[in-house]
Formats: sequence, structure tokens, C-alpha cells
Amino acid sequence: MRALRIDPDTTVAELDLPRTDVLSLIRVQVGSLDVVDQGVYHHRAVLHLHGSSRALGLPQNLAAWALASAWRGVALYPLAGTIVVTGRTADGEVTALDDDLAEHVQAVADTVRETLERWRRRPPLSGEAAIGELLAYAARDVTSSL
Repeated sequence: MRALRIDPDTTVAELDLPRTDVLSLIRVQVGSLDVVDQGVYHHRAVLHLHGSSRALGLPQNLAAWALASAWRGVALYPLAGTIVVTGRTADGEVTALDDDLAEHVQAVADTVRETLERWRRRPPLSGEAAIGELLAYAARDVTSSL
């Protein structure tokens, strides 16, 4: 079953998860032996997040945050740690990630990586400007690949 892992450094890795015991394997990928939260930011996808990522002080995952925010159309709360993206059936079950949504994940991660690199040379004027810029780019990435 196709899934993608988004690491806090904006790296995206393709995963081929078996259909049986998939949630246990996702738990390993996100680094949680206990709780894995599931965020539904797109009706055909699930973001699987470490349940204690913020309490543990895991690094922010700007690529996953920008993706989830673009899918929702609004700036969301911060996301942290490694995140696995899978598909979602109409019944809410975990399934393989569709190609178009995989393209969204990769496009947004690439854009966030490139933007962060540009900001190292020339930082944004404010945190608010940075958020607005990332959200605009991510929204473009998820609509231009439709």
C-alpha cells in the first residue's frame, strides 16, 4: 500500500506498507510506540502524527503543515515530527495514497525546501509574512496539480 513519509527536514520518502498491521508499521515510521494521531485535512488522505510530538519537543514539520493548511484552506496549528500520509476511503479506513495527492505532497515539500533555502539568504520581513508566503505557495501547488 502506497504511503509517503514527510520528515521535518522536508524530505519525502515513498513507503510500501502491507495492508495487514499497517497502523503498527505507521507507528514505527513516526517514531511512536504509543499514540499516533490521525489528522484528516483532505477527504481522501490521512496524516498520521506522533501523538506526543509537541510535548516531546520534536522539530516542526513545515512541509506537512503547509500541505495540511493548503488542503484545509486555512493556516493550521503547528505539526511536528515525522508524518506519514496515507489514503482514506469514504468509510474512513486507511488505504493507498492516490497519485494526485502524492503529487501534492512532493510539490509542497519541494516548495517549502526551496523557500527555506531562499530565506537563509534573505529572511522574510516577519513571521506573518513567512506564513503568508508559504501558504500561498502551498495553495498554488495543490491547485496547479489538479
